[in-house]
Amino acid sequence: MAERPSGTADAAHGPTTTSAPRRWFHGAPFLIVVAVVLAILIKTFLIQAFFIPSSSMVPTLRRGDRILVCRICLRLTDIERGDILVFSDPTPGTGSGRGLAGAALHWLGEGIGVAHPEDEDFIKRVGALPGETWEIRGGRLIVDGEPIDEPYLNEPKDSRSFPPQTVPDGMLLMLGDNRLRSGDSRFSPEEGGLGYVPIDNVIGQAFVVIWPPSRMGGLR
Repeated sequence: MAERPSGTADAAHGPTTTSAPRRWFHGAPFLIVVAVVLAILIKTFLIQAFFIPSSSMVPTLRRGDRILVCRICLRLTDIERGDILVFSDPTPGTGSGRGLAGAALHWLGEGIGVAHPEDEDFIKRVGALPGETWEIRGGRLIVDGEPIDEPYLNEPKDSRSFPPQTVPDGMLLMLGDNRLRSGDSRFSPEEGGLGYVPIDNVIGQAFVVIWPPSRMGGLR
């Protein structure tokens, strides 16, 4: 007598039913959970999307641009002068006041480019590295006595001067490309700037604009 193949319907008892756990693993809820977990893992360790909320990096980045930031890149290579970095607010006493649930939702939304970082995260360009001495003469950045070529600066250029200073260990001089509209490391928090930015605050390196389509392309 031939055996009935496993998994076929029993003519006497009707079709077999799929268990509830198996249905769940093949259903939409499971796929949503997988998608959320993957988004969290990618955002935490690999790539994160950001919305540009200000004009401090014009013309390189404009208000409303969406960019991708490589979180793992700076674990593989050293930070270099000229890198465009996203970093968390270095000024003390800042916070969103959203509460735990609101912060979690914003964190996930920010990672897929739906929410923007508001005043919590910033994007600037590395002007000088730890231990380097910088100054600005008539708007020209000079590092360790060498003038730095900055073709990315916005017009009209800022012509202000800043006296020589040495970047402390573990810190970065972060500057906006739109120097006339950028509260960056040239100014202390009391002056409306950021002061030096701790390397530990760096989230990742911006490498491409993904929106709008007319501005899609790599960042330099």
